[in-house]
Amino acid sequence: MDIVIRAAEPGEYEELGEITAQAYLRDGLLDFGESDAYLGELRDVAKRAAAAEVLVAVERGSVLGGVTFVPGGGPMADIAGPGEAEIRMLAVARAARGRGAGEALVRACVDRARAVEGCARIVLSTQRTMHSAHRIYERLGFARTPGRDWNPLPHLDDITLLTYELTL
Repeated sequence: MDIVIRAAEPGEYEELGEITAQAYLRDGLLDFGESDAYLGELRDVAKRAAAAEVLVAVERGSVLGGVTFVPGGGPMADIAGPGEAEIRMLAVARAARGRGAGEALVRACVDRARAVEGCARIVLSTQRTMHSAHRIYERLGFARTPGRDWNPLPHLDDITLLTYELTL
């Protein structure tokens, strides 16, 4: 399998947005009250690409999935502080799962973080039920950081996001 990781092209934004939205929907990750608003964020790849780096995994011309790499602060950073890069919205199409695209996307983010001057860590947030993603992060050396866990919707008690970090 020859998976290529590269910057998403504008002509792929709609497809990647739908892959991301469907990954979250089909995995039951949007079962909270404000899911429609977040679904719009997941689909809006152009907005992410304007504020961060959106990468895609492509095989034989087909987009398998993507991720948003945030090299520093800014509007796309949820938890990154000074000297930290952040991974957001990792998603792989259901039909492409188990073939290494997710891990290749995370590895590409780690490589990019290492190339950012002054970047000491790469951080991310994940939902409790994203077990496949957790395995990727742990296999690549990320460690859980429970002290950074947070709730993006404080009025809903059961939406605590788990956090991980990798020291570079």
